[in-house]
Amino acid sequence: MPLLIAPDASYHSSWLEGSAEFDGAHRDGGGAEDWSLEELKDAQSFRRFVDALINDARPESPRKPGYVPCTYLWIMEGDTFLGSLAIRHELNDFLFNEGGHIGYSVRPSARRRGHAARALADALPIARELGIPRVLLTCDEDNAGSRTTIEKNGGAYEDTRNGKRRYWVDTV
Repeated sequence: MPLLIAPDASYHSSWLEGSAEFDGAHRDGGGAEDWSLEELKDAQSFRRFVDALINDARPESPRKPGYVPCTYLWIMEGDTFLGSLAIRHELNDFLFNEGGHIGYSVRPSARRRGHAARALADALPIARELGIPRVLLTCDEDNAGSRTTIEKNGGAYEDTRNGKRRYWVDTV
């Protein structure tokens, strides 16, 4: 059964395999925007990447302007990396309108098996522990899979802004 775990450098090869499946596409919740896949093939760089993901949860950690503290988690089944999930601790204007508190992505070969819905369900108590009583979740208007994932987890549709459907889920 898949679990959410803290990023861990010991899963380097599985993470690389899963990430390669995205073929350069954006991975919501992955935290790798500033790292090239080529760079992360190097074990030292990968360890720095994992450390950066873990440190991003600390409010005092340096981050780019417009970014908020974030808890990154990996969706793992045994030693197999299935995807990523990020819990953003607060909302700025962009996240309130388009990004939401939680973002996730599942590697293409593991999709349509309920992994995203399960990971989101497992993330809600973590969000509550972080002091987030209601999480905002968003998805593209045409992303039926993500819409279903959010609705399975109790998402109450509020509106659509800039092509993003916005849902709220209580964590308490």
